[in-house]
Amino acid sequence: MSKLVTIFGGSGFVGRYIARRMAQEGWRVRVAVRNHNEATFVRPYGAVGQVEPVFCNIRDDASVAAVTEGSDAVVNCVGVLDETGKNTFDAVQSEGAERIARIAAGFGITRMVHISAIGANADAESEYARTKAAGEAGVLEHQPDAVILCPSIIFGQEDQFFNRFAGMTVLGPVLPVVGAETKFQPVYVDDVAAAAVLGVLGQAQAGIYELGGPDTHSFRELMQLMLGVIRKRRLVVNIPFWAAGVMATCFGFGRALSLGLVKGPLTKDQVLNLAVDNVVADGARGFDALGIRPTAMEAVLPDYLWRFRPSGQYDAIKESAKNLKA
Repeated sequence: MSKLVTIFGGSGFVGRYIARRMAQEGWRVRVAVRNHNEATFVRPYGAVGQVEPVFCNIRDDASVAAVTEGSDAVVNCVGVLDETGKNTFDAVQSEGAERIARIAAGFGITRMVHISAIGANADAESEYARTKAAGEAGVLEHQPDAVILCPSIIFGQEDQFFNRFAGMTVLGPVLPVVGAETKFQPVYVDDVAAAAVLGVLGQAQAGIYELGGPDTHSFRELMQLMLGVIRKRRLVVNIPFWAAGVMATCFGFGRALSLGLVKGPLTKDQVLNLAVDNVVADGARGFDALGIRPTAMEAVLPDYLWRFRPSGQYDAIKESAKNLKA
């Protein structure tokens, strides 16, 4: 019988790419998610019955154990950018990661891949970054041979970065950003998935890998690149961190008064994160150590951002028509 991998968060942005690749490797794939009814799209990634979504609550030992038992390897892709209800940074990114590693170890599973993030730091101001670091520590406590992947901003068809800001261009001639000079090293989602698969297959040495794309840009430069792809002109305006902090505080009050029904576009923790460069550290192991050549943004962005162009899929045709001679 083929081997089985359980992917926690396997229907999410990164997880679905790992699930697809693992199915192509011939493995059975168990996709553990909060709402398995919304994850049925993963089934066609493999043959009938090869890829199956199952319910799991990573805040609960019994739930994690139920989907982990019988697995040959586990992958944890679960993380949150914003706290909602019981899904706090600590519950998901620290306690949840440790729980998966501990229970997997209890079943004798020694092969684990954990998706963390560049900037994970136990001494960071941001709670997101602190809990990411705590999650890494919890994983290594129980799974010392784990492969931990720390990507920069991840881009791809389903991303919430370029898609989000491209969508904001319909609001007016100004595109506001927080931390315009903060550096990022965007990485293609399928490259991260390829690295994870190497970890599952035992073809990557244990340890931490920082994953960044081939180019480093400021936030402002990334927005200008995106605007070039969607063929729009917008003024990229930097919002000072102090002003962003005030705005985030107001959004937080609004969210509290609405009992969580109204969510602002920015949180105080996100402002703290945006103040720190998000690039691969000097001397860190990365794609080179894995034998993977990272994909450039220019090769991928046009494939999914075309829908934000003034004429969408017909924009290129209209441009060509302008060049026709009467």
